[in-house]
Amino acid sequence: MSGKFVRASKYRHVFGQAAKRELQYENVKVTNNAWDSNIIKTNGKYISVNWNASGGGAFAVLPVEEVGKAQDQIPLFRGHTAQVLDTDFDPFNEQRIASVSDDSKIAIWEIPKDYSFRNYVDENGDPKDIKPVKIISGHSRKIGHVLFHPMAKDILATSSLDYSVKMWNVETGENIYTLKHPDMVTSMSFSYNGSYLATVSRDKKLRVWDIRAEKIVSEGIAHQGAKNQRVVWLGNSDRLATTGFSRLSDRQIGIWDAFNLEKGDLGGFYTVDQSSGILMPFFDDSNKILYIAGKGDGNIRYYEFQNDELFELSEFQSTAPQRGFAVAPKRCVDIKNNEVLKCFKTVVDQNIEPVSFFVPRKAEEFQEDIYPDAPSDQPALTAEEWKSGKEANGPILVSMRSIYEGTAPTFHESTKVADSEQSSKKEEPKEEEPKKEEPKKEEPKKEESVKVEKKASPIQSSVNSGTSTPTTLSDNLKSSGSVDKLLQKATDIDQDNSAEDPSKATSGWDEEDEKPAPPEEISVSASTTIEPPVEQEKPKEVKPEPTSIATDILNKEKKEPKETVKEPTPVKKIETKEPISEKKPESSVPAATTTTTSHGAKSLGLKQSVETLSSLVLKLEQVVENLTAANIEKDERLEALEKKIDSLLQK
Repeated sequence: MSGKFVRASKYRHVFGQAAKRELQYENVKVTNNAWDSNIIKTNGKYISVNWNASGGGAFAVLPVEEVGKAQDQIPLFRGHTAQVLDTDFDPFNEQRIASVSDDSKIAIWEIPKDYSFRNYVDENGDPKDIKPVKIISGHSRKIGHVLFHPMAKDILATSSLDYSVKMWNVETGENIYTLKHPDMVTSMSFSYNGSYLATVSRDKKLRVWDIRAEKIVSEGIAHQGAKNQRVVWLGNSDRLATTGFSRLSDRQIGIWDAFNLEKGDLGGFYTVDQSSGILMPFFDDSNKILYIAGKGDGNIRYYEFQNDELFELSEFQSTAPQRGFAVAPKRCVDIKNNEVLKCFKTVVDQNIEPVSFFVPRKAEEFQEDIYPDAPSDQPALTAEEWKSGKEANGPILVSMRSIYEGTAPTFHESTKVADSEQSSKKEEPKEEEPKKEEPKKEEPKKEESVKVEKKASPIQSSVNSGTSTPTTLSDNLKSSGSVDKLLQKATDIDQDNSAEDPSKATSGWDEEDEKPAPPEEISVSASTTIEPPVEQEKPKEVKPEPTSIATDILNKEKKEPKETVKEPTPVKKIETKEPISEKKPESSVPAATTTTTSHGAKSLGLKQSVETLSSLVLKLEQVVENLTAANIEKDERLEALEKKIDSLLQK
């Protein structure tokens, strides 16, 4: 029964790799402003950087292909009268970018077609600065964050120190909607279909807004720490992930039901470490992997999201600390090398280092399972359609296979939000309903060479004294149904989630690790003879170490009314149910059986319920061994007593 249980997943060995020095961007002058934003953004073709410039705010745009050392003087995007705090690329126009500043203005920019930060110069050879094509005003204080709508064209969201989030039509400059908060918003994220917006603010509350109704759909207390929090919508689902701090300044990750925030986080906060840097979350919906980059350290942690739980995969470690971090769209990854994420991080505010994450596979053909269709650069709705209330299931998707093959891209609409996930969650309560007990089948009786005395041990007596007919531990387990219910629940959930369980398609690298251990048989064959009642010393009680499941089963038997049994009861062979040995090595036992509190902190990498089942079998083995030892000891005592009686009779 010994062995290490490892959760099967095709992403277990995803690894991060930094680009070589010659492929990095050097001599980058990252702003020294202390405002909490990502500092850099990318759309796969360009990288925007909040620049450390004098004479008002400015930011730079670096073409991804132009690697190496930048010149001391490069063309900057100037137009703000104060520091630029955040930027964002238009997902449907790779040449357009928006910026927000300390001057409470929003600027819209068009990147020239012939732009190059090395060769974009005037007739004198000096770099030419780019001016904004539009300035939008409306906030009364500085604007800290900007975010384009993921599926509606020309829709932009901004958050300001005037405690509001405003939605804008970029083309007309019109303020469409305003979401008023009681405090400053520190992070925001759109839902997959763009109808809702999740925000966290300085009042430590997490909110989900129906944007077009300008009202709060759900609201709840988030992390208790004083530092800024972040939020990200977990792709095509109704789940959110937040990063923040505890009261003791531990860095935490929380998972939430977006429309039931008042019930608290799901399963408790995940404690990461005790560092002081803010955690920046990024979610890859194609692979269900949550990436967490920490400010002030060089590490990037990543976790697989499944069944409302995070499973730690690994960590990209670096001694070069980052303050800015950006992730490229999924359609920009290197599919031929099985790259699943392309990102960029700042290094000591002087360089930008590309980092790629790969799934190690030997096959060279297109990997259908790790490259589902991804969001494209085609809008699903126009600004007018979205404002009028028209709904869409999500962004227009592009076939990753067409990108791999280099053919004309094919597009199609998104499906509804997590239909399969919602159906499985709704069916869960039904699994706990009592099931009809099947008629018991009598096991064939074996020949009894020696009979057993009652009161052999407290465990045996509690098992055998309940009925007037011979009963075994196996029969009691069958009658209680506890193990059956647990195994049936695991099987049902496993079947419901088989379509989305990544453990169903592993990479093939760890087949030996995932092989189940051979089933073990638990048996007892002990026998003694009943003699006339003679005063004798009672055998010592052997109490097995209690476990959460085994103890519940035994206690349940003890609580039932018992009848005094005068007839000698034989001990039969005890065999574990075969489903236990079959289910034991399964790694897809759902996290619903984990024993963590709903609001307490828990560490990542907790053992799953399969270990609980294996522990049950181990404890049952111990019970059987204890019963056997007690019977052997009793045999010896009875044999000595018989000899003593015989000697007395002979006299």
